[in-house]
Formats: sequence, structure tokens, C-alpha cells
Amino acid sequence: MAIKFGGEFEVKRSPEEVYDFLTNPEKFGPLLPDFKGMSVQDPTHFTVKVNVGVSYIKGTAEVKMALAEADRPGRAKYTGQGSVPGGGANIVAGFDLSGANGGTKVAWAGEAQVFGKLASIAGGLLEPLGKKNVQKLIDALQAALSGTGAVSAAAPSPPPDGDASLAS
Repeated sequence: MAIKFGGEFEVKRSPEEVYDFLTNPEKFGPLLPDFKGMSVQDPTHFTVKVNVGVSYIKGTAEVKMALAEADRPGRAKYTGQGSVPGGGANIVAGFDLSGANGGTKVAWAGEAQVFGKLASIAGGLLEPLGKKNVQKLIDALQAALSGTGAVSAAAPSPPPDGDASLAS
């Protein structure tokens, strides 16, 4: 099952500052929703652990990430492979940066492929929950880059999904 996501926002920081933040796993990783921990293998490889829970499948996901594309200050792209309770996931996420209005426009896009028991059991829940968590990450990223905690530009709203969440 594929989940695609994307959008854009602007912050009042230079493309170089935004790029340096996005490519530093110790700054970027803890912004992930339901973040549990992280280990950094080298400047371009790290492993994150996050809590997950969909239906009765709950636990910790471990995702090995790599900075697959690094073109300072214009583009950063991550790829990842993870094991989640009841399945696995492959992730691609890219950030294209350009100067805009005295700051930086961040255009982000990606895709998560979820497979195994999790995909077959959770089915239609995965996409809205995945998009909700991606939006939480983008909101946290905007707040961290703005330094004020305020969102500086509109991004797509997550679809309504009731009270469900990926947290256990």
C-alpha cells in the first residue's frame, strides 16, 4: 500500500540554514511524531525508533534512514527501510529549497510503501493516519525553523480521521 504526501511552506531563514537543519538527524529526527529514540551511524545514516499503533497492532517501529541526495542548499532527499509490528515500510522523502520573500520556500514530497500484515489489517486507516503524522512532522519542522513555534505558511490539512492516531 502506497501513501503519497507533499506540500510546501515558507520560513524566514536562508536556504543554507534550512538545509543544515534538515540534514542534521539530531535536529530533524526528534521532530518525528511519537519519537522514541535515535542512533546515528555517520553523518548520512541513522536509525529512528517511533511508537506505532493501528487497530490491535502496536509497538515500536525501527527505521533505518539514509541521506540519499545532498545538494546544499537546494535539495535533501532521504530514503528509509523499516520494520514495524506486523510488517515493513519503505520511505522516500525529499525537500527542495529555494529563496523566497527574504527566506526559504520548502517544497516537500514523499511516499511510504507499507506492506505485510499491517497493510492488510489496517487497510483504509493507514493513509489518513500516515498523512496526519506527516502533517505533525511538517508543523513541528515549521515551528522549529521559525523559532517562534508559529506556522508561517499554509500546508495541506490532514484528512479528518476521528480520534485515531498512530500512537499506542
